[in-house]
Amino acid sequence: MSFKIAIDGPSGAGKTTLAKMIAKQLKFTYIDTGAMYRTVGLYMVNNNIDMEDETKVEKCLNKIKIDIAYEDGVQLVYLNKENVSDLIRTSEIAKAGSIISAYKKVREKLVLIQRELASTNNVVMDGRDIGTNVLKDADIKIFLTANVKVRALRRMEEFKAKGIIKTKEEVEQDLRERDDRDINRKNNPLKQADDAILLDTTNMSIEEEVKFVIDLYNRKKGDNNA
Repeated sequence: MSFKIAIDGPSGAGKTTLAKMIAKQLKFTYIDTGAMYRTVGLYMVNNNIDMEDETKVEKCLNKIKIDIAYEDGVQLVYLNKENVSDLIRTSEIAKAGSIISAYKKVREKLVLIQRELASTNNVVMDGRDIGTNVLKDADIKIFLTANVKVRALRRMEEFKAKGIIKTKEEVEQDLRERDDRDINRKNNPLKQADDAILLDTTNMSIEEEVKFVIDLYNRKKGDNNA
């Protein structure tokens, strides 16, 4: 049986950083579900599809093939056999991924891929509905959050590293809009699973976050082996 760790939370909470570090320490497979939605969003942008039109988006899904590969423990995403791992890391494509992630058929297509990966690997998977929908049977569920000002500062550091310049006000507004879309979408909205542990990282270092989750894992494994 594979061991599954689900990390959910709003944009900018640090899910990806935490998930990658946990996966590396435990030698688990890291699955970035957000990258899959961004990949669908990239297809829509490249093909000038009106992303506000759910019907038009859904009609394109049979033309999209997403493959996941791993190189030195890093997840690579392929769109119709093209490596798009870097192309999906812009704010434009992040917004596109957020818009199309609200659509039922898009979610159904990607959830199938995600569950298949988790069925055959020990995984750390992050997203917005992992514990509530994708991996309801996850062994550990974390709901990661932080206040919006801290999340904005973290996101600005990410942008700065990529040479993207945005004001704090712009980033905060983007996060608030993303939160609103994720929380209020009809299909699998962002919310804390009933059996998830809330982890507010506003005043925590990444090292403290990692230790918290690793300790949970060790206790869980100890309970299972008792």
